[in-house]
Amino acid sequence: MRTQSLDNFCAWIEQTPLSQTIQVTAWSVPAVQTIHILAISAIMASVLMLNLRLLGVIGVDRSIAEVSARIRPVIWWTLPILLVSGVLLIVGEPVRSLENPIFQLKMLMLISVIVLTLAYQAPLNKNSKFWDGGGRRSITIKLISIVSLALWIAIVCAGRWIAYV
Repeated sequence: MRTQSLDNFCAWIEQTPLSQTIQVTAWSVPAVQTIHILAISAIMASVLMLNLRLLGVIGVDRSIAEVSARIRPVIWWTLPILLVSGVLLIVGEPVRSLENPIFQLKMLMLISVIVLTLAYQAPLNKNSKFWDGGGRRSITIKLISIVSLALWIAIVCAGRWIAYV
């Protein structure tokens, strides 16, 4: 969605020294993209392993809290790397990103999956066996897992799609 304010903001970013440096340094965008893709890979592998456990496909001999405690640090420590590399990519080409509806959708999905992840983790912080019970909680955690996986896959696809819109 283009607005005059967004156009002005993008124009301002393009004139910053950091943006100018990224624009004229031939290796900067490929280097940042490589870091961004490696961070995505680490998060996707972690998210996949965690969600497969939540679905009961793998690691059922371990509690959800145990698997989550092992995998969460990879996700939460990698997200800032993903954020910084993403911001650098935006600064290098602000119009390409910020004015792109696919990028905007990607950010909405990213915020949604972070909120969903926090909602799943909050009960675990109070009671490590919260999600291990059966019944409604089992159905809820499976639904959370399916939505989480779908959002992460859609985020990656949207990231690639940005280049074509």
